[in-house]
Amino acid sequence: MRSTFKILFYIKKNAVKTNGKAPVMVRLTLNGEIVQFSAKCEIEPAEWSPKAGKATGRSANAIKLNSLLDSFRANLTQHYREISDRDASVTAEKIRNAFLGLQTREDSLLDLFDHHLENLKVQIGKDISRDTYMKYLRTRSRLQEFMKYKYNISDIHLKEINHSFVCDFEIYIKTMHNCGQNSAAKFMQRLKSIIIMAKSNGWIKIDPFHAYKLHFEKSEREYLTEPELEAIMKKKFPIKRLEQVRDIFVFSCFTGLAYIDVLNLRESNIRTTFDESLWLIGKRTKTGVSYRVPLLDVPMQIINKYKETLPNDEILPVIS
Repeated sequence: MRSTFKILFYIKKNAVKTNGKAPVMVRLTLNGEIVQFSAKCEIEPAEWSPKAGKATGRSANAIKLNSLLDSFRANLTQHYREISDRDASVTAEKIRNAFLGLQTREDSLLDLFDHHLENLKVQIGKDISRDTYMKYLRTRSRLQEFMKYKYNISDIHLKEINHSFVCDFEIYIKTMHNCGQNSAAKFMQRLKSIIIMAKSNGWIKIDPFHAYKLHFEKSEREYLTEPELEAIMKKKFPIKRLEQVRDIFVFSCFTGLAYIDVLNLRESNIRTTFDESLWLIGKRTKTGVSYRVPLLDVPMQIINKYKETLPNDEILPVIS
């Protein structure tokens, strides 16, 4: 349906000031919706043409006022076009707020996402990992792609996000990015955290996730048999890089440490206990929970293999 957007300038005759001038007002009409606000300028009623919606005559004041109103019209039209291209729906109130600078950075989904990303970025290495930051960044990218693909918009106001938007996004990442159920649920989980943030701050009243249920499928994790692990340990690799990857994998098998915890291991994590045995002692990066892992023969052999060959007190050549 074609939008009917109109801009009208008029004077408020019933509010003439003591100096004899009346304030100039702006009226925006879009598809029957009307909003009005002050143009922050004034003129004597006798110098105003209601039919033309501008000052009459060629005086310096009339030329200056008409030039200002022309500038207002151009700016309002530009805001109308930008909002039409960006949002799923455009209203006269949105145009007025954009013109008056009343919008906040949390008005739209991607603006709020960017604000959250800024907060996450300064916490990397303290309260969160870089991997968490990158997952939110990837979710933002997928949302931007989805809105362009599904609605041909670059962003959406938080109040316009509904249950249909949420369900369509899940279908998009499953079909267009071949995500399995659990991977898709992780994307939806991160989107939901942004929506919860918006609701907690009072930017939205209705939760689009209200009738949506996050669903994770229980996955059966396979494990290596002892002969399979031995085959990997005995395998001869012609490329040193692959040999290093194998060594790190075997080290994780015998210690139970996650990739990120192995990456962060340093000489200071190797401790000697009261019975003279060696242990790996530290805190898990993801949870902050302390761990104490006995150094068995195989992981100790791997550590000794790379001893004094690595910089920065590292004990293993962990690749990305």
